[in-house]
Amino acid sequence: MTRRSLTHADRALLREATLANMNWNTTRFTFDDLDAADAIAHYYTGFPAEGDFGLVDSDGDIARAVGWVVFLPEDDPGYGYVDADTPELSLTTFQGFRGQGIGRDLLSELIGLASARGLPGISLSVEDGNGARRLYERAGFRVVGRNGDSDTMLLSLV
Repeated sequence: MTRRSLTHADRALLREATLANMNWNTTRFTFDDLDAADAIAHYYTGFPAEGDFGLVDSDGDIARAVGWVVFLPEDDPGYGYVDADTPELSLTTFQGFRGQGIGRDLLSELIGLASARGLPGISLSVEDGNGARRLYERAGFRVVGRNGDSDTMLLSLV
């Protein structure tokens, strides 16, 4: 098992992870749906922009989990947008690797990287019923807003 930093060459992986996140409970979206929706596609099309970072956990050529943090502007916010100084986290543990602590460990490492960079916090969006909410709550994320059937959560690092 290895863990490495994400680069622009990983955009296809981030696209795949975004699709997995959007379809966490059932197949609702296709790649075409994601690509056609700027509010979703901006999570992977511009990665990495200034300040963005992320990690992939893999076993050989197989990505087990991926987590990345992106800064989105006020005029193009993400679903978990708090403010322009607070980046938004996306985290995916792929099917077949869930429940093994991989996502938890990756989240912990990303939080450490964000803290070392002096970021004020990290935000995210989690839909009602998504079991990942417990992971985020255990890591210290707290609900700070609501967007449709999702909560915006924030982990304060200061």
